[in-house]
Amino acid sequence: MAKRYTRRRAIAIFAAAAGLPLLTAAKAASSVVTWKGQALGAPATLILNHEYRVRAERLIDAIVAEVTRLERVFSLYRDDSALSELNRVGALVAPPQDLVALLGSCQEFWNMSDGAFDPTIQPLWSLYRDHFKLPEADPSGPSAETIRDALDAVGFDNIEFNRDRIVLTRPQMAVTLNGVAQGYITDRIVDLLRGAGVTSSLVDMGEDRAIGSRADGTPWRIGLAERQDDAFPDVVLEVTNKAVATSSGTGFHFDEAQRFSHILDPRTGEPAALYRRVTVIADDATTADALSTAFSLMHETSIRSTIDRRSGVLVDLVRADGGHRRFET
Repeated sequence: MAKRYTRRRAIAIFAAAAGLPLLTAAKAASSVVTWKGQALGAPATLILNHEYRVRAERLIDAIVAEVTRLERVFSLYRDDSALSELNRVGALVAPPQDLVALLGSCQEFWNMSDGAFDPTIQPLWSLYRDHFKLPEADPSGPSAETIRDALDAVGFDNIEFNRDRIVLTRPQMAVTLNGVAQGYITDRIVDLLRGAGVTSSLVDMGEDRAIGSRADGTPWRIGLAERQDDAFPDVVLEVTNKAVATSSGTGFHFDEAQRFSHILDPRTGEPAALYRRVTVIADDATTADALSTAFSLMHETSIRSTIDRRSGVLVDLVRADGGHRRFET
C-alpha cells in the first residue's frame, strides 16, 4: 500500500522565533484562543485574537457548525453529502447554493488554466486508486487504454449547472472538489469572523488565510514545505490579509515506489512531475487553492502568462530538480 499523509496539501506554520511552532507561541497570550479540528478530512486550525474569551469560544462554536454544514455539501467521504449524491445519481435538483457558487468559480479557473484545473478528474483518480490497491498491481501504472477510457469521462465543459440543477452529461462522470473546497471553506470562515468584528486571526481549514496581522502588529509567518511532516520550512512568508495554498505531489502517492502522485493532469492522465512544491499567495483562499493545483501541471511560461492577467498573485515554486522560482504581479 502507498505511503499516505494526513493532508493532500503540504504546508507548515512557523513563528518568528527560529522554527518554533506558531501555536506554541500563540498559547502564551491570554487574548489568544486556538481551536484544532478537521475540515474535509484535513487537520484544521484557527488562531483567534479576541479580548473576550467567552465571545471567542462562541465564535468557534459557530465556525464548527459552519464547517459541518459545508462538509455535507462538499465531502467525497460522506455518503449523505450533496457532492456524493451528484456523483451517485449524475444530477441534483435544487442544489445547495454553495455548490453552485463553487462550480462557478471552478469554471473560471478551468478557463484560466486552459483545462489544467478540472474538478471532473475524479474518474481518473479512482482509476489510479483502484489499480494500485490490487495485490499484483502493475508497478508501471494503469494501461494506456484504461487511462483513455477514464479521460472520456473527464471534462468540465460536460457539467451543466445553474441555481436550479446540476447535471453530469457524460456516463461515469464524477466530481471532486478536493483541489478547491478547503479554500472555499476557509473563505467562508473568514467571512464569518469578519462579520463578527474580528480583525486578527489566522484561519487554516486545509488552506491558510490571514485576517489582519498578529496581535503584536507583526505579520503572520507561514512556512512552506513539501510535506506536512517536514521539520523545517524551505521558505517562510510574512502575510497580512492574504491567503496561502500549497500543492505538492509528495503529499500522497498511489504506489509504494512513489512514482504516481495524487496530482493528475486532466488533459493527459499523467501524474504531475514538474515541481516539488507550488505555492500561491492570493487575496482569497479559493483562488490560492485552485491555482496551486492548476500550476502544478503548467510550465513556468504558462504560469507567468496566467498571473499576468490577475493582479495580487504571487507564486513560489520548487522545480523537480530543486531550483527555486518566484513570480509576482
